[in-house]
Amino acid sequence: MKEMNIPVGVSDFEEIRKNGYYYIDKSGLIGELLSRTGTKVTLITRPRRFGKTLGMSMLENFFDIRKNSRKLFEGLEIAEHQALCDAWMNQYPTISISFRQIDGLNFMDAYQQLVYEIALLYQNHTYLLDSQVISKQEKFLFQQISDRKAEKTDVLRSIQFLTLLLNKHYNKKVILLIDEYDVPVAKANNNGYYTEMLDVMKGLMQALKDNQALQFAVVTGCLKIAKESIFTGTNNFVSDTITNSRLNEYFGFVQSEVDQLLKDADLTEQAENIKKWYDGYHFGAFDVYCPWDVMNYMLELQRNPKAKPISYWKNTSDNAIIRSFINYAGSTITNKLETLMAGGYIVQRVDENLTYDYLHSSEDNLWSTLYLTGYLTKAREGDYKGELSDGMVALMIPNAEIKEIFETTVIKWFDDSTKKWNRNALFDAVWNGDSEGITKEMNALLRRTISYHDYREDFYHAFLAGIFTGAGYMVDSNKEHGEGRSDVVVYDSINARVAIFEAKYTKVLENLESECDTALQQIDDRMYAKEYEDDYDQILCYGISFFKKRCMVKKK
Repeated sequence: MKEMNIPVGVSDFEEIRKNGYYYIDKSGLIGELLSRTGTKVTLITRPRRFGKTLGMSMLENFFDIRKNSRKLFEGLEIAEHQALCDAWMNQYPTISISFRQIDGLNFMDAYQQLVYEIALLYQNHTYLLDSQVISKQEKFLFQQISDRKAEKTDVLRSIQFLTLLLNKHYNKKVILLIDEYDVPVAKANNNGYYTEMLDVMKGLMQALKDNQALQFAVVTGCLKIAKESIFTGTNNFVSDTITNSRLNEYFGFVQSEVDQLLKDADLTEQAENIKKWYDGYHFGAFDVYCPWDVMNYMLELQRNPKAKPISYWKNTSDNAIIRSFINYAGSTITNKLETLMAGGYIVQRVDENLTYDYLHSSEDNLWSTLYLTGYLTKAREGDYKGELSDGMVALMIPNAEIKEIFETTVIKWFDDSTKKWNRNALFDAVWNGDSEGITKEMNALLRRTISYHDYREDFYHAFLAGIFTGAGYMVDSNKEHGEGRSDVVVYDSINARVAIFEAKYTKVLENLESECDTALQQIDDRMYAKEYEDDYDQILCYGISFFKKRCMVKKK
């Protein structure tokens, strides 16, 4: 692999260009936005880690009248359009603010963080305090906001106020860039102060409504919150979403860009791996890779050429949205999750006009949210059968990375759920040597799980260990015992007894019994029980075989 300067975690366009980081040219976005002459506000919604913040940084560097960005854009697509660059590059006062760090367990904490971000924004424009065209009263209010001493009403109108001041100072209309506008309300919804934060964001977004100081605005976020709830009264408002878009090639990597990246890095042999793990998103007419994952994996390959693909995306979130689905799960949702994890598709109604407080009000909203946040993608026509009625979309898991996130979330959910289920009958059967009783209780538990059809041994190991963990027993899973590795060992030290489980799984129902016998034979051959003979009065050995949501248990 060739040494390349891979920009992981760098979302500042100027830093990337000045320091010679590898950059995939997305400057065509500028020309596309400027071609929309009648559009006052463009809302761009994409899942996390698809390059929204870097795109906004690029726009800021291109338009901001206080910068000289010619060198930054040399060699990029936009530089070929000389007349456009002459008319727009560094010609407009520009406001750029991000709300991605606004968070808090209560409203006051989150509000203070927001006040802090706005103060930083104002401090970036302190030259206005020396302006000859701005009044004393305006300068006083500017200073109050900058010092975090302003009244709430003034904070709510602070972005609008700043556009007016910049318009006065430069005698030019202002370009407004707002990144991750929906983070504050998403966090508020998770922590119980949604209504209060929504009121604040409505106030801030008044800068978009009938603002004569505004040239145009670009707003990014993860979800398109219903216009009436946050963008009330905003005119000439255009949404650019993953479903219906002209901008999809500018967020994420398309196939030709990944091909070029791999060629430049001399890593074309990794093309299949990267496609399997990080491709599969269908945005509008484009097939898109997650850029965060691709760049992280490329960086890892530089350090370790034998590195396997892993999930980088899951580390950017706690994936609470999938967990909320599972907690909500009725039988229809359970069946659909299993279909998705088996590589199939489901047909659902998708609504892009959501409000965070109603996300869990219907099953349709839940599927819509998984789609809009990147956990599911739109299936292509060749991937499903039949015609879809209006408003219905065939949804599927995009790639191996997201499939792994679903699977690990399901296993974690089962571990947590088993602690709440009554397992006394199962425990009694285990310590009484009742293999038929264990089989009955295990099958009942398996039927209650959300599972997936790519059944692997680690699923069943987690299933077995999860049953006993947290119930007062010490559990070893896949530790060294005897002459090999027993799958699960459960200790009841108080009563000086131990249960050893050797698990097998089969893809054929008829093999359940023979696999059980194989497991018991393995316990014998590898002498798993021998090391416990001195310390425990009772040693129970079980062979257990699994087939999907069925199992059989035999005792030695």
